[in-house]
Amino acid sequence: MKLDLGNPAWQTTLPPQRSVMCDAPVAACAFSRDGTTVGFGLGDGRVRLLPADIKQPASAIAEPLHKGAVLSLIGDPTGDGFISGGDDGRLLRLALDGGATEIALQKGKWIDKLAAHPATGAIAASVGKMALVVDKAGAVREFGPHPSTVAGLDFSKDGSRIAAAHYGGVTVWSIGAVTLPPRALRWTGSHVALKWSTDGKFIATGTQENDIHVWRVAQSTDMRMQGYPAKVKSLSWSADARWLYTSSQPVFTAWPFAGNGPEGKPPLQFGDEGAGLITVVAAHPTAAYVAGGYDSGELQVGDIKTKRSAVLKMSDSGAITCLAWSPDGTHLAAGNDNGDMLVVDLRR
Repeated sequence: MKLDLGNPAWQTTLPPQRSVMCDAPVAACAFSRDGTTVGFGLGDGRVRLLPADIKQPASAIAEPLHKGAVLSLIGDPTGDGFISGGDDGRLLRLALDGGATEIALQKGKWIDKLAAHPATGAIAASVGKMALVVDKAGAVREFGPHPSTVAGLDFSKDGSRIAAAHYGGVTVWSIGAVTLPPRALRWTGSHVALKWSTDGKFIATGTQENDIHVWRVAQSTDMRMQGYPAKVKSLSWSADARWLYTSSQPVFTAWPFAGNGPEGKPPLQFGDEGAGLITVVAAHPTAAYVAGGYDSGELQVGDIKTKRSAVLKMSDSGAITCLAWSPDGTHLAAGNDNGDMLVVDLRR
């Protein structure tokens, strides 16, 4: 897909989109594996499913699946439904017809971070100081305890390891056929977000100290990038792993990881300054585009090659809380804390 953000149409008119309001904040959003359906996890325990095709009628409002808030939602790596986690301690597999199957129950705990590995079909979930891994067959394994609540989870490129962020750094666990001792990547302070690079070479975290920390996995060497006005809670690697996009700036911010990496170099900042700071950032699954949602409710898409950006949604005072690209990169979903569920068709 090619987005010609230099075309005047991108600067004067918004692309086709569907906006559906609900009376609960949106905590998470995701596309199904086949790209036909968008799921939105809501603060009242419901998961609202909408067709990705904005011309199709919206589905009926579903009954709550969680007793409390939905905290996390991802596409099911083994089917065309979704996986949800809630503050009721339930980890659920959701079918497209709205049916739910309980995968795990952790009473009195929250399941607020989820990750999936498409090739292996495994799911990782945070449960307090522990990390759960559910394999394709449904077997559940526990990893931990960590020094504090797990604040971020991600799989390695090959799916043989998971990384968990917590106070004091990151712990990498072997979950494949070969079992190795856990590996500690240490840095003082709280780590509040984590993303493993798409090429498997780096692990990046956002920290409580308004900066980001990155480790080279093979060498265990690390680097620190500073200068943010707020905590970096959202990280996203480009599909080719050449750029690490981060939240907490008024424009798109990307650190270069080609060649010798970003040490001694400033980040690339591009696009038009938005209303406020970026709260959520999401790189396109295949191309050189990135989406950013702002604390003002504004939504933009940027092209790192042309250094241009375009507004997809105007500011409405409801902070963007989640972003998700369809697998083919033609549609973008977003949710905000006012309860707005948005699906944008980018095929102009």
